[in-house]
Amino acid sequence: MITSRALSASSLAPGGHLLNAAATPSHKRSDRMVALLALLNSEGQLPLSHLATELRASEATIRRDVAVLASQGLLERTHGGARPAQGTRELPERLRGSRNQEAKSRIAMAAAQMIPEGKHAIGLTGGTTAAGVLRALAHREDLTIITNSLSIGMEAAEQGQARVLIAGGVLRPNSLELVGSLAEATLRLVNVGTAIIGADGISSVGGLTTHDDIEARTNHAMIERAQRVIVVVDSSKVGHVTLSKMGDLREVNILITDEQAPSAEVARIRDAGVEVHLVPVSGQDDTE
Repeated sequence: MITSRALSASSLAPGGHLLNAAATPSHKRSDRMVALLALLNSEGQLPLSHLATELRASEATIRRDVAVLASQGLLERTHGGARPAQGTRELPERLRGSRNQEAKSRIAMAAAQMIPEGKHAIGLTGGTTAAGVLRALAHREDLTIITNSLSIGMEAAEQGQARVLIAGGVLRPNSLELVGSLAEATLRLVNVGTAIIGADGISSVGGLTTHDDIEARTNHAMIERAQRVIVVVDSSKVGHVTLSKMGDLREVNILITDEQAPSAEVARIRDAGVEVHLVPVSGQDDTE
């Protein structure tokens, strides 16, 4: 299983990208490593030949990537392959931003366009797509930002948002979200016009799910306080079910995802009463 342990400082550039042998940032290699971890996360132990085919790289390249990731405890090497490291299956926050960037950007823009003009309170959970919604709203000066995410709260302040409320609680290192009873109590004191919710999975069977039970309860407190709930996830999350349930589909008003989402699952989610918006993508895998 994918571990939450950090890559060592010697293998990271200041912005969090993996370094190549010449100590210069390699965005392509960083993205490929994230995609490799995601494959192991979803499929379990895999041979190097399969990883090389899926990631469109040579086996020698994949072998070097596996060696680096294994040295950081992010996977375990096997004879001729690799498997997820023991621990949580959740990708660390710093590694998520490289995945499906085009889809996440377009989803965020679509969500931002749904925020009404005038004063409005927006709730934002953690996650790279929710953070993208905040960036797409940078031109707005009449918003109240409510979040339990440290990274989103800091970005909102740097963006110049005048009213930012960060719910206190216990910090989850993987997601940089503040969770627990204190965060839930804070969220129950506010009224949210629109909640922008990220998730690790959404399906007709499992509803909204995430990897951590405490985080799920905290995010559900935000959902309960919202007049309208918009879920923003890329297509890799549609039809996927993870450990902890965050909410039922009946609590979701709108789902925004990309057009690569499985059509049968999209139809089932629509049948459950959710308004689904599909944004176009180029079809290229931006994790490679």
